[in-house]
Amino acid sequence: MHMLARLDHLDPARFDTPAILKKLASASRQLAELKGIAAAIPNQEIPINTLGLKEAKDSSEIENIVTTHDELFKDDVLPEAFANPAAKEVLRYRQALRVGFEQVRESGLITSNHIVHIQSELERNNAGLRKLPGTALKDRAGRVVYMPPQDPDEIVTLMRALERFVNEAELFAVDPLIKMALIHHQFESIHSLYDGNGRTGRILNVLYLVKERLLDIPVLYLSSHIMRTKADYYRLLQAVRDDDAWEEWVLYLLEAVEETAGQTIETINAIKSALFDYKHRIRESYRFYSQDLINNLFMHPYTKIEFVQRDLQVSRLTATKYLDALVEGGFIQKHKMGRGNYYVNTVLTPILQGGK
Repeated sequence: MHMLARLDHLDPARFDTPAILKKLASASRQLAELKGIAAAIPNQEIPINTLGLKEAKDSSEIENIVTTHDELFKDDVLPEAFANPAAKEVLRYRQALRVGFEQVRESGLITSNHIVHIQSELERNNAGLRKLPGTALKDRAGRVVYMPPQDPDEIVTLMRALERFVNEAELFAVDPLIKMALIHHQFESIHSLYDGNGRTGRILNVLYLVKERLLDIPVLYLSSHIMRTKADYYRLLQAVRDDDAWEEWVLYLLEAVEETAGQTIETINAIKSALFDYKHRIRESYRFYSQDLINNLFMHPYTKIEFVQRDLQVSRLTATKYLDALVEGGFIQKHKMGRGNYYVNTVLTPILQGGK
């Protein structure tokens, strides 16, 4: 069992290895490209909403909260007709992400209070920082390999120190991507919350990139990479505690950033291409074309009459006519659930499901 490492006791120069600097350069290039491509989407709410849903699903799956894209999209559009607890929990993740993004945008900071607020959105409680002993981490043989801090005062002290490390750049002069890896490890090791530490920690990753202006909006999500490499993720987290193996941990996170940025660029390009195709063909064929309509169809993988009414400021009858015309044109598919209908964007849904 090992004590928690002090981040401010690390030597920044130890991360100047050829392997880290090479990976840092390629990860930074991919991230800069992603920032530019995301900024080119006409309505920034589209990638925030759609990619936020995708991330909510992937991050929750790491914690064994499993739902399908179809269940998630249905709950987003007709929550009253859909009783899937996992889907509802996943949608709370997207809301927590949005709350965190607004906090960073308004304050330019990430504080302990912000973290507690994010967790309260996730878990729908106001438990705050942990005041009871945390769960010990055991290996397969049942041996305790790591015990998170147990004393409530120590947790508060550690979180204050982490808050300073996050917000005061001069405390530790390294590239923000390296710093993100250190922050993530420290947050997971403090384990300051009763529940939701993993999901909150993954939200913090992208919020830190927004805070550091490496991204304008939260669109880089590492959960799919962590899910695919779960054994490595937990092994390397522990290797830092056992062997001070910070370099390997940083390399793992930089690889995650590079790979995920590349995949997200492909996803956003596919969304953008589909959006412009729909825009062109709907504008050509329908007098009711508007940019608000296109935004609606790409904001929600599944939409409904009420969303179109709200977004286009039209009557229920008019919204229904628009949607039925688009069903006939092959742009969307109509499905019934309970007493309501929902309409599936047939090109956006496969992109978000990873079909493209």
